[in-house]
Amino acid sequence: MAGPARSGATRTVRPYTPGIQTGQRPNRYSNGQVACDTVIIRAVVVPHPPLLVPELVGGATVPTEAIRVASVTAARRLAEVAGDWVAVAADPAGPMVLDSSMRGSFAGYGVDVPISLESDGFSTPEPTMPLPALVAGWLRAEAGARRVRVRLVEPGLSTLDCRRAGADLADELAGPQSVGLLILGDGSTRHTERAPARPDERAGDFDASVATALATADPAALLALDADLAAELGAAGRAAWQVLAGVAVAVGGRWTGELLYSDQPFGVAYHVAVWDPPAIG
Repeated sequence: MAGPARSGATRTVRPYTPGIQTGQRPNRYSNGQVACDTVIIRAVVVPHPPLLVPELVGGATVPTEAIRVASVTAARRLAEVAGDWVAVAADPAGPMVLDSSMRGSFAGYGVDVPISLESDGFSTPEPTMPLPALVAGWLRAEAGARRVRVRLVEPGLSTLDCRRAGADLADELAGPQSVGLLILGDGSTRHTERAPARPDERAGDFDASVATALATADPAALLALDADLAAELGAAGRAAWQVLAGVAVAVGGRWTGELLYSDQPFGVAYHVAVWDPPAIG
């Protein structure tokens, strides 16, 4: 589904450059264990297609119900432990950070479904809010979380830079306040004849490896995903997943994972997973 045309960034949007952070704390994760002040209390992985929003699919809610339920379930599990979220996604509008005060609408996708990145958002709606931010705001509301700040990275960000961005993010969020991490990204767009792009026989193995890595909370396996192959397969979620891997490596210890959904409806792969950091003690 084609998205709305984008204009320049508004004053509520600021650029983000991986590796250059103001007020950055020293690395607290070099001992390979969760630091005592680590506040990334849970991470969830969801896709961000417009079809998650019932109003946007009209009478086709049944074929999209499974992915919708899985995504909302994951978001609610995130909200159970943290009301404040940081979302990470890859989008051509990146790199930038969208403040939680922003509001937007799915009007560019066919129906004017308003969203807000925080529960008390009253700012003027941003007509060109990127799709991952819209979905992050929709999931925030569905889960009952307070706010979500959205960090967009470039889809073509290298694996090394994704890992560095994840380490920067883990370090930036170290402090006394619990934060949930929402990772948004889609798999290959080249599964089956229903796919929006020409089917590619490599897509099956690629997304199977993604599903296994997410199910087992294996950051090394996510970092091993080939960026060039992901681009050829239309798997735009690769960069966001590798930022998550960078977070997990920086925090250290053995994370645990649970795969809630992995399938290719309409020829596009979508994965939903929950990752928990190692317990302290």
